[in-house]
This record gives sequence, structure tokens and C-alpha cells, in this order.
Amino acid sequence: MEGFLELLQNPQYNVLAAFGMTLVLTILSAIGALILGLIVAVLRVSPVGILRMFGGLYVTLIRNTPLTLIVVLCGFGLLNLMGVRLLPASAPLAWQNIAWAVVALSVYHATFVAEAIRSGINTVPVGQAEAARAIGLNFGQTLGQVVLPQAFRGAIAPLGNTLIALTKNTTVCAAIGIAEASFMMRNMIEFNPNYIFAIFAIVAIGFVILTLPPGLVFTHYSRKLTVQR
Repeated sequence: MEGFLELLQNPQYNVLAAFGMTLVLTILSAIGALILGLIVAVLRVSPVGILRMFGGLYVTLIRNTPLTLIVVLCGFGLLNLMGVRLLPASAPLAWQNIAWAVVALSVYHATFVAEAIRSGINTVPVGQAEAARAIGLNFGQTLGQVVLPQAFRGAIAPLGNTLIALTKNTTVCAAIGIAEASFMMRNMIEFNPNYIFAIFAIVAIGFVILTLPPGLVFTHYSRKLTVQR
């Protein structure tokens, strides 16, 4: 207990700032993954064969690539070696690193979002899409006004699981020097190896605090909004 309190009170380790960075990475990456994943899901169910093939290729290729490899490619390859900057050149290098980390997390988790939405689309009876086309709606209108609203209701649980996985996967960003929770943990262990169990407890409790409330919310709404067949 003494070690636990000593670590929390040590100004060298700003626990709140580290988990704050984890939360920022999670929120920004979740938004990016949702947008990109929705686009990929639409490609996966498109009536155009080449678009379906592109969507399937994206999911297969990215989902089977280690996240660490994608993060390192973005952080070291595109940013450090090639000098590709997503933010204005005047922005600090740390911000540039964070921007590329968000891109890497978004690109990777978009595959899981796309499959979650596609599974939700598959729960919508085919007859509803046929009825929408019968009254004159085109593919885009049918998808946006009839299918997707119901698909999201069926995809709430897997989307919640993806968000929780994304929160935990932000730890990979320590590989490119972003000062989030796992980066803080590594520094704590390096300089305080005798408090290793307290360090693990701090990080574990922090991630429980970040992931438990969203998990409960998604579970509640997945039950509340379940489409009765």
C-alpha cells in the first residue's frame, strides 16, 4: 500500500496525464475508426463487384497485419523517415506523433467496425430492402434510411467490444514514444522495480475505470435496442 501511494504522489509519474493521453487516443481513434469502418462496410455490401472486392481486401489485409507494425510504420516510417506531417509544420513533433498514432489505430480498428456493421446489416430482413427499392429508393437511400439504422441496433454489442479493445490497444503507441499509460508503466518499472505489483495494480485499475463504464453502457443499449424478430 505504501508503494502504491508513493507512486501516485510522485510528480515524476503523472498518472492522470498518462491515462488522459490514453483517453484522447481512444476517443479520436474511435471517431476515425467509425467513419472509415462505415465506409468499408458500405463497400462490402455494395452491388458493384470491384467495390466489394476492395472492401474485402482492405479488411483481410489490415486485420491480419499486427497493430504494432502499423503503428511503427506510421510513426517511424511515414513521419520520421519520409517526413509526412498530418499537422502544420509548426506543430510540435509530439503532436505529429499523436496524429499518426490516431491514424494507425483508426485504420486498424476500422476493419472490426466494418465487420460489426456488416453483421448488423445481415440481421436486417432482405424483404425490407426489397420493399424500399419497390417504392423507388435507390441503393444509397435504401442503405441510409432503411438498412443502416436497424444495422446499428444489431451491431451495438460488437461495436462496444471494439471500443474496449481499442482502449487497451492504445498501449501499442508506447512503441513510438507516446506518453500514455503503458509508457508510464514502463518508466515506473525501470526506476521502481521493487514496486512492480503496485505498478501493475495502478495500470490495471486505470484501464478498468476507462473500459468498464463504456462496457456497461453498450451492454445496456444492446439489450434495450435489440430488434425483436
